[in-house]
Amino acid sequence: MSDGLVVVTGASGFIGAALVARLRAAGRPLIGTVREVKAGMPGDLQPVGDLARAPDELLDDLVSGAFAVVHLAGRAHVMRETVADPEAAYQLANAEMTARLARASLRAGVQRFVLASSVKAAGEASRPGRPLAPGDTPHPEDAYGRSKLAAERGLFGIASGTPMAAAALRLPLVYGRHARGNFARLVAAVRARRALPFASIDNRRSLLYLGNLLDAIQSMLDVPQMPPGVHYVADAESVATPDLVRAIASAWRVQPRLAAMPVPLLRAAGLLLGRGAAVARLAGSLEVDTTSLREGTGWTPRWSLDAALAEVAAGSDPQGAHARSL
Repeated sequence: MSDGLVVVTGASGFIGAALVARLRAAGRPLIGTVREVKAGMPGDLQPVGDLARAPDELLDDLVSGAFAVVHLAGRAHVMRETVADPEAAYQLANAEMTARLARASLRAGVQRFVLASSVKAAGEASRPGRPLAPGDTPHPEDAYGRSKLAAERGLFGIASGTPMAAAALRLPLVYGRHARGNFARLVAAVRARRALPFASIDNRRSLLYLGNLLDAIQSMLDVPQMPPGVHYVADAESVATPDLVRAIASAWRVQPRLAAMPVPLLRAAGLLLGRGAAVARLAGSLEVDTTSLREGTGWTPRWSLDAALAEVAAGSDPQGAHARSL
């Protein structure tokens, strides 16, 4: 276990803020990057503006003396695009930024580089009983997924044959207290007791609780030899969409309202309403195999889905829970 300096990019984001709090609680020296200065900002946070456009000199200074870099910053998956060329925007913010930061880290003698990637780098679906594994041929289906795959490949190309160990953690949907997007919308719908036509869906999807992800990242920093390459991270159990709705309802102590609609009809309705991709995610399967991470670090997910949702519903904080257990 090293107590060397850890640089966390994207430290004000959903994952980044929780990771920085976790590292502080563990007494790890750190630097976290944020876009702008805010009143009362802790001294271990460094405003860098748009990191994707930062000069090389700033990146060199940022990682100087660091033991590890955890790269969380980037352009997240955008549901409604506002830029003229999304492909170029994703490539700049995700692939090119990762490559530049990796080169700076190599120049600085950084020993470990952990990239937060996405399951979308591999694709949008898995076959029944066949979770996606690191060695599978990737088939990203959108600009975001392609940029994440390019970021992984660029990182591994730069680190190959050097002392810097490089790893990419492919993440499915990450949920937690401050999660936004699809998870927040589903929770809001269940809490409002809206009728959800998901009862006929028979699928399996991997999810990832924020607390389990923080444990995984910390294991990559603490294990004597970090396992390089691609690793999937997920909760121990995958879940069917109707069971997820029931679990959310149980955590918030409301009655779920699940209605049965044939899945083909549900998909057709999603296309008519312009929600085809969202319905496909709800109805399809996307499981991942976390064996390589477990074997390489000894990490195991501590929170089950029910326990994690109870934490979220109660308003508790995963990094605080970890700090109390140290």
